[in-house]
Amino acid sequence: MNTQDPVAAFRVEAGDLLDQIEQGLLDLGHRLEDRALIDEVFRGLHTLKGSGAMFGFDALAEFTHHCETAFDRVRKGLAPATQELVAVILSARDHMRALIEGDGAGLESAGAAILAQLQAAIDAAGGAEAAPVAAPASSGSAGPATAARGWRLFFRLPAEAMANGTNPLMLLDELRDLGACRITVRTDTIPALADLVPTECHIGWDVELRGDISRDDIDDVFIFVMDDMELTVEPLEAEPSEDVGQAVQLSDTLSDIPATVSEGPAAATSAKPGPATGPATGPASAAKSGESVRVPAERLDELMDRVGELVIVQSRLSQLASGHGSAVGNELALRSISEEIERLAGELRDTMMVLRMVPVASLFSRFRRLVHDLARETGKSITLSTEGETTEVDKTMIERLADPMVHLIRNACDHGLETPEDRRAAGKPEAGQVHLSAHQAGGEVLITIRDDGRGIDRERVRAKAEAQGLIQPGQPISDHDLLQMIFHPGFSTAAQVTNLSGRGVGMDVVKRTIESLRGAIDITSAPGEGSTVVLRIPLTLAIIDGLLVRVGEGRYVIPLGAVEECLELSLEEDLRSRGRSFITLRDRLVPFLRLREIFETGTRPDPHQKIVVIATGSERVGLVVDQIIGSHQTVIKSMSPLHRDVATFAGATILGDGGVALILDVAQLVMLGQNQEERLRAAG
Repeated sequence: MNTQDPVAAFRVEAGDLLDQIEQGLLDLGHRLEDRALIDEVFRGLHTLKGSGAMFGFDALAEFTHHCETAFDRVRKGLAPATQELVAVILSARDHMRALIEGDGAGLESAGAAILAQLQAAIDAAGGAEAAPVAAPASSGSAGPATAARGWRLFFRLPAEAMANGTNPLMLLDELRDLGACRITVRTDTIPALADLVPTECHIGWDVELRGDISRDDIDDVFIFVMDDMELTVEPLEAEPSEDVGQAVQLSDTLSDIPATVSEGPAAATSAKPGPATGPATGPASAAKSGESVRVPAERLDELMDRVGELVIVQSRLSQLASGHGSAVGNELALRSISEEIERLAGELRDTMMVLRMVPVASLFSRFRRLVHDLARETGKSITLSTEGETTEVDKTMIERLADPMVHLIRNACDHGLETPEDRRAAGKPEAGQVHLSAHQAGGEVLITIRDDGRGIDRERVRAKAEAQGLIQPGQPISDHDLLQMIFHPGFSTAAQVTNLSGRGVGMDVVKRTIESLRGAIDITSAPGEGSTVVLRIPLTLAIIDGLLVRVGEGRYVIPLGAVEECLELSLEEDLRSRGRSFITLRDRLVPFLRLREIFETGTRPDPHQKIVVIATGSERVGLVVDQIIGSHQTVIKSMSPLHRDVATFAGATILGDGGVALILDVAQLVMLGQNQEERLRAAG
């Protein structure tokens, strides 16, 4: 039985509609004459209005109706699409989301302010002939498609219309908005009570519309149900009869009709108009309950196949446990079943991980709106480009990356990119470029944020670092470490504080968030050419393939995606390399770390030690271990609060014998190895 809350389902679908509206508006901002985009935005607003009213979000439906009316003028060529109109509808879209989530406080005044801006945008676009935003949208053009007196129409919806989410009252309400109307309800097809199906629509409506109304206006009301319904429309030539029988004035009595009359089964629990003004479930709980992942059907089929095979193997195991057969035969069968379960466990793990993977396009698309708003606020011309949108990352990772990337993009637009005047003076194109890219490298995903702005002023960074006591005046420091200074708490080189950035409270949060994801952040910059920030994050936070090693008496797991190769380190070579821990790999010196000394095991080294070479990006370091045990599928467990500050470890896992193995943090160890290399070179 499906127990999903229909209001929660509506919130999910409405969120998708709002995202589609936003993307359409952002595209329209670059192509103001694109009729397809104009129609797409109008349809999105129209659908959101109807769905919101059906589920009791009356404030949302009323507000969206005004936006739809204004945009309908653009669709019919009565007003041009302008950047100001696009910006106002984007603000209205944010207000619609607040109404859906039920934030409550201050929404009425905020909505009124947005509608005032919308009216001003329509007035500016349409001049003196612009109609009020809240007025019914109608075509004033004369011709065959317009009836001077009005129209007489009859319509009947398909029986399953209400179950599919169509609200007849909303259609009648839209007809009323077109002009004066009289409605007669046809009840001749209602079956006997014993045969009545309450979820089906059994009635039809005769409607007389009076006024200067075009046929297109009527078609727009039924745009989403026209294919399945019965509809006839004729010009209204004679005066309507005074004997209207069951006719009712919709404008007078619609509000008195109980909402439950037209609600389908999915909306029966949401007939009260409360959600938009303070529902029983707050926005946080609503968001949590509505969290979902869209999964392609073929991936679910694959998961079902694996589960079916597992059921078969479990049946074989149960039969074996019943004690039938010889001891030798049972042992062979048990080994076969063990191998089968191991294979299925690996395939189930891979399938489940794929189910949670989503393309980074869902992350990158969020920043189009951010860059659009930043360009308007800073007065700069900014172009956002993306690459590698099909790269897939765990959904949890996507959600946790959103805030750090907002900080980085804000900094790139506010601090990095110059004003159009400065760019022209520097011989650059007037429009600044922000480029986002993603690609997979082993067990990591590299997300790059690049701009072509002024770059980072190293002298200013050094002066700020010295002023805060982070380094001593004149102290030698590598370029990498100098640029990493900007991630210290409270560190900012902005000449002035703006409402976007400059307070030094963002970049340290970025670094902490990335490190909490077992990732790393690199930054490079060239004066006058721009800056590049690379986020290195693991593919998933749940299960990884690991290399199980022994150091002293303890066992540790190295993420297999970071392992490049394994080498032998004899006792003689170990003694010879004391003081300068380097090995030569293909004409390149690679530093290595003795984990036995770092972990202070207090044990003597094995005679045949191994070096495991790990890498993040172009940086490599070797880890000296006593024994390589083998590969291990690792289910990652979080560290306890007492051990979260231990930077060397990224988590822990439980081994097959019940023991615990710590998972090494590759990024921290590589950084430790590089620091050791720099110290040795400085001393030499």
